[in-house]
Amino acid sequence: SPLISGIAGGSGDYFARIGVGTPARSVYMVADTGSDVSWLQCSPCRKCYRQQDPIFNPSLSSSFKPLACASSICGKLKIKGCSRKNKCMYQVSYGDGSFTVGDFSTETLSFGEHAVRSVAMGCGRNNQGLFHGAAGLLGLGRGPLSFPSQTGTSYASVFSYCLPRRESAIAASLVFGPSAVPEKARFTKLLPNRRLDTYYYVGLARIRVAGSPVNIPPDAFAMGSRGTGGVIVDSGTAISRLTTPAYTALRDAFRSLVTFPSAPGISLFDTCYDLSSMKTATLPAVVLDFDGGASMPLPADGILVNVDDEGTYCLAFAPEEEAFSIIGNVQQQTFRISIDNQKEQMGIAPDQC
Repeated sequence: SPLISGIAGGSGDYFARIGVGTPARSVYMVADTGSDVSWLQCSPCRKCYRQQDPIFNPSLSSSFKPLACASSICGKLKIKGCSRKNKCMYQVSYGDGSFTVGDFSTETLSFGEHAVRSVAMGCGRNNQGLFHGAAGLLGLGRGPLSFPSQTGTSYASVFSYCLPRRESAIAASLVFGPSAVPEKARFTKLLPNRRLDTYYYVGLARIRVAGSPVNIPPDAFAMGSRGTGGVIVDSGTAISRLTTPAYTALRDAFRSLVTFPSAPGISLFDTCYDLSSMKTATLPAVVLDFDGGASMPLPADGILVNVDDEGTYCLAFAPEEEAFSIIGNVQQQTFRISIDNQKEQMGIAPDQC
């Protein structure tokens, strides 16, 4: 399935082009490895945000089927309700305050020529938040209701994605099945977390700046015995967040090596530079090293991110008040990330878009 940057529409997310229903209608859906429930805006709609494609009308699809409250798949929802007609209702809220509420149903999703029948997903009647033109969301997380979990047997529980550069208009791809993993991939274990089964947790061994390991406290990336802390890989978060001690150590190491003219901090960024008078800028290399030997040598636009039209660039990381860290899509761009839920491993391969 084609995968594009949503930046032209003001979104920090990446959109997959997917066919929905019978006959299939193509729509853009946010590709999100940090959530499980897939959903689409549906008409008639109580409250819908603006989207690029026409809003999906389930009455025009012969494969759309509402789920009953008593169905076992309805029971897997974390927040569920029952309509007067005994139909299963769902609600999903996201970290940024966005939410979707509607009917839980099954529908056919098509990826190119390949149709997947009876996928349980939301038909959203009240949807609000920062979805910027996407018709809905494809939940690629690790929990029981995610698309990879529902279709595990069809695709050997393997998928991969490559996020093109954010400023690029070129499409990359979201691929399901064993052929999704490139030969060049190096692997790191996916770590279990019984408390939060949605997320892909990995062991981040160290961060190197200009070849030297940053002096980060040893417990900064550790997962606690109760499932707190740890590091997740999330295509639905833009800027990577590091626990405050880890962020401070990375920021200070980076600042000590850079002599660009400084600029005021903006939004969540506190380390910004005015590069307006420079044609090129040489950055210290930043590499994320994972347990098991996989690593991500970040491209320049995964280290500094452009924040305005005046040549201001900021360090593309932010501190996280909570005790866990997130590797977001700004750092993942141009790498092919493969997830194998059977072998419980994540692969990373450079320049695979």
